[in-house]
Parts: sequence; structure tokens; C-alpha cells
Amino acid sequence: MTTQIAVRLPDEIVEYVDALVAAGAARSRAAVVLRALERDRQEHMAERDARIYAALQGDDRDDFDGMASWSVRQSMDID
Repeated sequence: MTTQIAVRLPDEIVEYVDALVAAGAARSRAAVVLRALERDRQEHMAERDARIYAALQGDDRDDFDGMASWSVRQSMDID
């Protein structure tokens, strides 16, 4: 499901978004905004996870070290 919303953006941001669409880097203005918001959401989730990991102590933390070592070697297809 999707919901249409209206937002006000500075002219220079709209020009940037329109340039991305014109260059074929995005299908639409909505696609540009969605991609930016998804990246922002992923960043916030990663920060939350990092805080959780940083709070781990002893054996709990050791369990995640192997997973962390493995994950940094994986490619990320975020687009």
C-alpha cells in the first residue's frame, strides 16, 4: 500500500531531484525521495544496532564478533 503526501522542499533540492530524473538516475521524484528516506531509515537502524552491540558485555559480545567479521566481507546491494 502507498499513501500520497505533499511536501515542501527548497527550490535547489527540487532542481537536484529533477536533474536526477532527467538524467535517468531515477524514475520519478517520488523514487528519489523514497530512496533517500530508505537510506536514512537504514542509517538509523544501523546506529540503533551499533548502540545495542556496544552495550553488550562478556560472552554476549563474543558471540557477535564472528558474525561482525563475516558481515564486513559481504557486499551490500542497497539500491
